Amino acid sequence: MQRRHFIATSAATVSALAAPTVWSQATPKLTPVKFTLDFRITGQTSPFFLALSKGYYKDEGLDVSIDVGAGSVASITRIASGVYQMGLGDISSLIEFQAAQTGTPLVQAVYQYYNRAPFAIIGRKDRGITTDFRSLEGKKIAAAAVESTRRAWPMVARKLRVKDDLFQWSTTDFASRDNVVVRGDVDGATYFHDSAVSLFARMKLDDLSILEYTSAGVNLYGNAILASNGIITQNPGAVAGFLRATNRAIQESMADPAAAIAATRLREPILNEAVELERWRITQRYIAAQDTRSHGLGDVFKRTLEQQVDEVVEVFGLKSRPGVEGVFNRAMLPTANSRALKA
Repeated sequence: MQRRHFIATSAATVSALAAPTVWSQATPKLTPVKFTLDFRITGQTSPFFLALSKGYYKDEGLDVSIDVGAGSVASITRIASGVYQMGLGDISSLIEFQAAQTGTPLVQAVYQYYNRAPFAIIGRKDRGITTDFRSLEGKKIAAAAVESTRRAWPMVARKLRVKDDLFQWSTTDFASRDNVVVRGDVDGATYFHDSAVSLFARMKLDDLSILEYTSAGVNLYGNAILASNGIITQNPGAVAGFLRATNRAIQESMADPAAAIAATRLREPILNEAVELERWRITQRYIAAQDTRSHGLGDVFKRTLEQQVDEVVEVFGLKSRPGVEGVFNRAMLPTANSRALKA
C-alpha cells in the first residue's frame, strides 16, 4: 500500500512539474503590432476586425492592436514617428510625404486596400448640383482641413480643364460634415463614397448627386496598408503574416458581409448593422475594382502607379519624384492564388 501511494504521489509530482513546460510550448510569444486605422471604426474596415476576432493574426504569431485614426493623411506621420508599425493611409499623400524625405523611405505601402480611391463630392440637387463637376461652379463645399479627397481635387480640375477654385471650400470637421449638408449651410461636401452612408440615412438618395472622382477619369489608387521601415527591415515576416491574415479576412468579408459586420460590432456595439452592411457594399466596389480581376487583391499595376506619382508630383509642384518601388513594396504580398478574386 505504501509503495503504491509513493508511485501515485511521484507521478502527480512529475505531472505537475511537466505541465508548465507543455503550456509554454503550446503558447509561443506573439509579436506585437500596433495598427492605426485611417478614421473611426465602421464597415469600411471590417476585414481587420474579422481577422482579429477569428484569431487570424494570432495564427500568424501576431498580437495586433487596432486604434482609430485621425484621417488617411495622419496615418502616415503616425507610422513614420514609430508610434505605430502599420496602418491604413492614402497612397497619394504617401507619395507627397516621400518626396519631402531623403534616404530610405520611412513608410511604404505593402498592400493596396482600395484599388481605386473612393473619393467623391456629394451635393444637393436642390442647389443645382448634378453629376457634372462643372455644376459645382460658385458653390460652397465642406471638407476637413487636411483630408485626401480635398487634396486630390486639383487632379480632377486638371483632368477636366477647370480652375482649382471652381467652388469655395468651407473647412468643416469630419463629425460636422453631414450636419452642414443637411441644414443647407453648404451645397455639398467631400466624402469617401462609403463614408457618405451616414448622410444617405438622413437625406433621400434621390435628392443628392454623387460626383465620383473616377467618373472624371482620375484613376487613383486609394488607401493602402502601410508599414514602417523599421518593421519591414527588422521583421518582414510579421508584415507578411499580417497581410496573409488580412487578405484572408477580406475574401471572407466579401463572401459573408454579415459575419464581417458582426465582428466589427464586437468592437463598436453602437454600429447599426444595416447601415454598415450598406457601407461595406460600397467599400468592396472600390477594393475589388478594375485591376483586381487581372492581378488580384492588394497589388498594383506599375504603370498606373507611375502615372499617379507623375500626377501628384506635377499637381503639387513637388521638388523630387519618388520611385514607385519605394512607394509600393510588393515583396511581402500573399500568394497570387490567395489574392485572386473568388467568384
